[in-house]
Amino acid sequence: MNNLSDTPVPDPGSNADKKESKQSSALKKTSRYRSRSLSASSTDSFSSASYTGSSSDDGDDVPPREKVQKNSKGGSDFCVRNINQNAFGRREIEIAEQEMPGIMALRKRAADDKPLKDAKIVGCTHINAQTAVLIETLIDLGASVRWAACNIYSTQNEVAAALAEANIPIFAWRGETEEDFWWCIDRCVNAENWQPNMILDDGGDATHLMLKKYPTMFKLVKGIVEESVTGVHRLYQLSKAGKLTVPAMNVNDSVTKTKFDNLYSCKESILDSLKRSTDVMFGGKQVVVCGYGDVGKGCAQALKGQGCIVYITEIDPICALQASMDGFRVVKLNEVIRNVDIVVTATGNKNVVVREHMDKMKNGCIVCNMGHSNTEIDVNSLRTPDLTWEKVRSQVDHIIWPESKYIILLAEGRLVNLSCSSIPSFAVSITSATQALALIELFNAPPGRYKSDVYLLPKKMDEYVASLHLPTFDAHLTELSDEQAKYMGLNKAGPFKPNYYRY
Repeated sequence: MNNLSDTPVPDPGSNADKKESKQSSALKKTSRYRSRSLSASSTDSFSSASYTGSSSDDGDDVPPREKVQKNSKGGSDFCVRNINQNAFGRREIEIAEQEMPGIMALRKRAADDKPLKDAKIVGCTHINAQTAVLIETLIDLGASVRWAACNIYSTQNEVAAALAEANIPIFAWRGETEEDFWWCIDRCVNAENWQPNMILDDGGDATHLMLKKYPTMFKLVKGIVEESVTGVHRLYQLSKAGKLTVPAMNVNDSVTKTKFDNLYSCKESILDSLKRSTDVMFGGKQVVVCGYGDVGKGCAQALKGQGCIVYITEIDPICALQASMDGFRVVKLNEVIRNVDIVVTATGNKNVVVREHMDKMKNGCIVCNMGHSNTEIDVNSLRTPDLTWEKVRSQVDHIIWPESKYIILLAEGRLVNLSCSSIPSFAVSITSATQALALIELFNAPPGRYKSDVYLLPKKMDEYVASLHLPTFDAHLTELSDEQAKYMGLNKAGPFKPNYYRY
């Protein structure tokens, strides 16, 4: 599928570089570190291990595409690491359901109405227990789905097996190659006796493939729902170039997604992923967070709360002023790169941390990415004969310089929280409810309501998603009186804020 890169749309950030992976694994280890190097068999097992560290690490080296697997019902329309892990995956999903009250409430309220009846959804997101709850909710609401992973390292193999056991066409496993990655999405899009009419994307990869390889099929899609900064950016590029022929909903910039997933979820998961992967002590460490959007704000606040000395890099004067008012020093990366202990990227851009920066880093500096795309850290520049790659844990590599200095690279520059740890199920419940409502809105919209452009989620839906989650906290909303509503010029049922309001 190399022809996909011929499109002017940016190359997807979530796919792996197969050739470079082979090059890095073939690099000769120095004698100084040879005693600590891992055996080939244990290194291979890392590629399939879920962050749960249990059933996914099965030591099976047979590529999933070469296996003949069937579930207990005789179904074979799937490709996962090991279908026999399904029982463990089902328990993971059941645990997630307990912490996802909003999406479960939506499932219960809308199941009888079947608002997604006749919807055929191609999904390309992270495959974990939380996403599984969304997938099964969409099915309960009447949809037919086919699903692939948007990231080669974030799939929970046991959860993928549980979905396959439930006869859900799922094509994903942890440690896919670039070829595997596109093959999986293609199997979801191009299926016999199945014509997709909706896309749920995280990063724009399914949209990218369908537009490039199946343009006629793409024109028949009723709507696209996109949840990432990277994917939304691509949609706006397509719209500007006149190549977006279907309506799209930008849920990334909905208040509930931006604040709760990007800010609150990242605030918790950055600590979890760093601690699990490196056992680092945060107190007194010097950290630079690149980008002070909602993800950067969450990361910086969490690290500061643990006693870190936090620096911020920013291109936006408004975000820089916010960082300054929050007590952070705003710097250029070159000013602090020699002294910091941890580097976190959260910009959504490319080449934020390049080889020049990494050459200057102190020994043992931890480098990781919290943005969706794997382009923020220039990992390719590290795949050179003069540097040695040493895998020390799942998703943890030591990159060793000739003078024996090393840095610790997490998840090869991909999303560290989804690759090295878990994310709060409650936050994903909010995002999932937002995605489900966006799909319902686009699928059921009368002709002409939405043109071939990118739209924000209606404010009323944002408020509804929030209301679904308030009972968890026993929170009781105050109701406006008729007089108060008239004075404010509001409907008593909302929406309560104008679209330009900044929460």
